[in-house]
Parts: sequence; C-alpha cells; structure tokens
Amino acid sequence: MINLADEKDLCDLAELFKIFGDSTRVKILFVLLQSEMNVTEISEKLDMTQPAISQQLRLLKASGLVTSRREGKSNFYSLADDHVSSILNIGLEHINEE
Repeated sequence: MINLADEKDLCDLAELFKIFGDSTRVKILFVLLQSEMNVTEISEKLDMTQPAISQQLRLLKASGLVTSRREGKSNFYSLADDHVSSILNIGLEHINEE
C-alpha cells in the first residue's frame, strides 16, 4: 500500500508527465537541448508565433523544466537541469526500441 507522502509524489509525477503530453512543449524542450535561446529564436526554429511559444514557456517554467535569465530586454531560456535532458533522451530511447 502507498503511504500519503508517496501518493503526493505520484500525483506530482503525473502532473510532470502531463507537461510532456503536449507536442509543442516537447519541441521547445528539444530546441533548448541545443542551446539557450530567446522567444524569437525558438519561434523561428519551430515556425510558430511568439505568443504561442511564450505561453508554453510559462508552463514549462512553472513546472521547473525551464529557467530564464534576463539580458537587456530579452529573456533567454534554457533547460532547468540535466534531469530534463535525461527524461527527453530516455523517452526517445524507449520509443526507438525495436
């Protein structure tokens, strides 16, 4: 049986996986695997509007998957830590298994 602390952890994990359930957010994370970028750079790479990218970045940041730093008038985004790239890479390995 799962105790209450474990139940909360499982709910938090389910919420984390919900974030990965959106292809736009996953695309943004994969773009940020390459390097730190601002909204304009991400939107150009993904051929999407800046407002659409900004909305998804807010969710990714709130989930602790992305961080940002301000430089002048621009915010530059990057993956929050190595765990995010590990999750993405393990997911890719899993779907590419034969």
